[in-house]
Amino acid sequence: MVKILIKPLPENGNLPLPKPATEFSAGIDLRAAVENTVTIQPGKTMLVPTGIKVAIPNGYEWQIRPRSGIALKYGVTVLNSPGTIDSDYRGPIGVILINHGTEPFVIKRGDRIAQAVLVSVEQMEIEVVSTLSDTIRGEGGFGHSGI
Repeated sequence: MVKILIKPLPENGNLPLPKPATEFSAGIDLRAAVENTVTIQPGKTMLVPTGIKVAIPNGYEWQIRPRSGIALKYGVTVLNSPGTIDSDYRGPIGVILINHGTEPFVIKRGDRIAQAVLVSVEQMEIEVVSTLSDTIRGEGGFGHSGI
């Protein structure tokens, strides 16, 4: 088990802190730490504060993902899905939501707006080369294999 340190911010107030909903939950729900009710109009985006900061161990990231219920029912999702919270970031956690639905989406204080999933990551070493190895696929992309 990997320990994540969470620091509540003043705007968190008495909101429940993120925790797994069940013993084997893959992620934890993030809540809207908005002072007043806010509305995302159809086609618009909004950065929604969660009222927390976190310390994620090196070798991991938090992926911020949509909650399936609000995606299905309202067409609201995380715009840069998955969003990444790097292990060296110590600022406030915010979630960029977009309303792909046809109706305004209302967010109340404490609403569960996204989920954070802890994912192991490997650090990269970059080497510049003049050629790359050939593959059967080659440069085919963006639907080259059909539907």
